Amino acid sequence: MDVYYKSEDLKKFGNITRVNKELGEKYFEYYGKVMAAGALSEREKALIALAVAHTLKCPYCIEAYTDACLTKGADEEQMSEAVHVAAAMAAGVTLVHSTQMMNKIDETLI
Repeated sequence: MDVYYKSEDLKKFGNITRVNKELGEKYFEYYGKVMAAGALSEREKALIALAVAHTLKCPYCIEAYTDACLTKGADEEQMSEAVHVAAAMAAGVTLVHSTQMMNKIDETLI
């Protein structure tokens, strides 16, 4: 069975400059500066990116940042913990919005 996401397509990401070279190049310039070591190490940034990739459910990014994390010295336990932080945050973001529901219920019942 064919799959929608193909690992080999990740290698084509650089082709985003094909249609709009200027904006594609600006993106890659920005990305390069953001992911370079600064106040956070490249390893820490890769772990953050891996967590975000899981939250946004991007298989290409999950693959890319799993590789990046391993290359930059993160281990499976650290990567798993980062993903659990993302999962806890996503759950919290969903649950905190229940205050809107409770406000509406309270407003309606009063």
